[in-house]
Amino acid sequence: MGQRVLVVEDEEDIAFPLVRTLEREGYEVSWVDSGQRALDDLSGIPADVVILDLGLPDMDGLEVCRRAREAGYEGAIMIVTARAGELDRVVGLDYGADDYLAKPFGLAELQARVRALLRRTASGFAAGSEVDPHGLRIDVAARRVHSGDREVPLTGKEFEVLNILASQRDKVVARSRLMADVWDENWYGSTKTLDVTIGRLRQKLEGVGVTDKIVAVRGVGFRLEGPAPRPASSSTTSSAADG
Repeated sequence: MGQRVLVVEDEEDIAFPLVRTLEREGYEVSWVDSGQRALDDLSGIPADVVILDLGLPDMDGLEVCRRAREAGYEGAIMIVTARAGELDRVVGLDYGADDYLAKPFGLAELQARVRALLRRTASGFAAGSEVDPHGLRIDVAARRVHSGDREVPLTGKEFEVLNILASQRDKVVARSRLMADVWDENWYGSTKTLDVTIGRLRQKLEGVGVTDKIVAVRGVGFRLEGPAPRPASSSTTSSAADG
């Protein structure tokens, strides 16, 4: 089964083009027109990405976002709304949204944002996995990184760079992709910004004893090397930690 997208939008003339566009991208798409139906849907088979309108007929989309997070939904939530003020964006992110897209928007931009959200969540680790005690544990929903019992304090950009590298562990991620996904395609500053961010990230990981290494591939990009998480074996006998 492909990646699943839930569109929560009460206006058909907006919802239908979204659904058709996402289906052409190969996603499994569901559409609901109210907040309660969205919550009911997420309580069944959770979507990988929720595209959430704020102006719903039964409840504010922010309330849907808050309730979904409280119920344990860990997928990505992208708010789409005509409320484009900075305060509205901040409130949406504080309620648990991962991205915020103001109406009107282009379908190509929405597609790019959905792809970026899916890449960011791809490195979330399943509960019950075993990891090297000095390796990384990335909690995408909470945007927190731990090494053993120590949290690695990262800025937003540092987290996003690390998350992309972790989702492509042991593979080279091009500089151009990191710049486009983290600083967006309209960034006109120096790419040295990426090098500075990588440098700080290395220092922070080394500072807490992380065994993973960020390796530069000259002229291409960067690669995260180190022990990947191993799924817990179902045949393993119970240990003291099970208690």
